[in-house]
Amino acid sequence: MSPVKTQKESQSIKVERTQTGVRMEKRMLKVLKTLAEYLDMSLGDLLEGIVLHSFEGKEPFSERLLTKIDEIKKVYELDLTSEHAHKLKE
Repeated sequence: MSPVKTQKESQSIKVERTQTGVRMEKRMLKVLKTLAEYLDMSLGDLLEGIVLHSFEGKEPFSERLLTKIDEIKKVYELDLTSEHAHKLKE
């Protein structure tokens, strides 16, 4: 008799992941790491979820999480918005 699988295990999809050296604005990364910790997931899992939702034109975060993100952004003084996308330079 095989062990009973949880819903999460039965819906798992095998993928191949690769290590990446992506550079990102420091405060933004701190916000993402803190959010991932808050959600008890890895940074990679959080980023994959954001990207997959975005690829389908879906909102990646609930209103409750957006409120939490705003709180975290204040802690790290992250004042960047989508208006700043593709305009950042070192």
